Amino acid sequence: MSNMPFHFDLLHSDRDARRGCLHTPHGTVETPAFMPVGTQGTIKGVDIGRVAETGAQMVLANTYHLHLRPGDEVVAQLGDLHGFMNWSKPILTDSGGFQVFSLADRSKVDEQGVKFRSHIDGSLVDLTPERSMAIQENLGADLIMAFDHVIALPNTPEAVADATWRSVRWAERCQKAHSRSDQLLLGIVQGGLDHALRRECADAMVAMDFGAYAVGGLSVGEPPEEMYAAIEATTPHLPNERLRYLMGVGKPEDLLEAVRRGIDLFDCVMPTRNGRNALVFTDDGPRRLKNAQYTLQSEPLEADCPCPACQHSRGYLRHLFQAKEMLGPVLASIHNLTYYQRLLAEAREAIEADAFEEFHARKQAGWDQGR
Repeated sequence: MSNMPFHFDLLHSDRDARRGCLHTPHGTVETPAFMPVGTQGTIKGVDIGRVAETGAQMVLANTYHLHLRPGDEVVAQLGDLHGFMNWSKPILTDSGGFQVFSLADRSKVDEQGVKFRSHIDGSLVDLTPERSMAIQENLGADLIMAFDHVIALPNTPEAVADATWRSVRWAERCQKAHSRSDQLLLGIVQGGLDHALRRECADAMVAMDFGAYAVGGLSVGEPPEEMYAAIEATTPHLPNERLRYLMGVGKPEDLLEAVRRGIDLFDCVMPTRNGRNALVFTDDGPRRLKNAQYTLQSEPLEADCPCPACQHSRGYLRHLFQAKEMLGPVLASIHNLTYYQRLLAEAREAIEADAFEEFHARKQAGWDQGR
């Protein structure tokens, strides 16, 4: 890679599934890998020590939210995100571009950037590619994202093309503004569900020679099959020797489908959001712990899971949610984070053994049977 503190080694491929290592100033990430989401500088309900115990190698934090509170300058003065969160391993920050989509009712997009009304106090926030770079440099993450324009899907071809080429122009401005050699800047491929546009955007991003690439603008309302097809149309146009990151995805089956199509890195709020709402992931499909069927079940969620939730019975975990005890969401979140890390560790082993397709079929059969 052109950024000397960073290097991605592609160790093995099983068809399109890839096994690699990303080397960063704060350690190595074995890929494919999943990043827990710490929007506000914390993984909701789980202390940072427990996050490490789940097997997490890297976490994600949010540029927009941390800029508003406590302020990126405050984070910088408190030792950047690593010191602020007490997390010594790699960190990735998103650019704030997703807020173009998620806070659409509060934002206005033009060529210069995006103007938001703060969801905290209503004050005006002017976020441009240059400002996004400055905030992310203050936050001090290892991997940082180019500022992009995300829109809902499905959408009109005109709207998708407009957002895609604006993202390309913004990426060029991000490259010019990016100044820290100890941060790896990722370009983001947009294009909605238009496969030709995705290929054109990928070609434009690759021509800019980013150190790694992300596939963005998916999991925003489209059916899973269309998301998979968009990934499959994109990854062959990205350099084989560079990391590939699929943003904001997803369910366990989504992760394996994306690994099949050449993706190396993931993030999603699903493990913790579902955990807080009493849904836990297992090899036998999801379990909704508020269901009465678990009242008298004495077995753990999964017999071979080392997480603290699985030291208790299903009946006890259900009781915690029924009694509205805060320990219930905490334990369920830890289990889900652990499950995601175990799933991708097993995927890495399967790729190394040239057995990923069999592994994927076995996992999918279990999830299907449990539905």
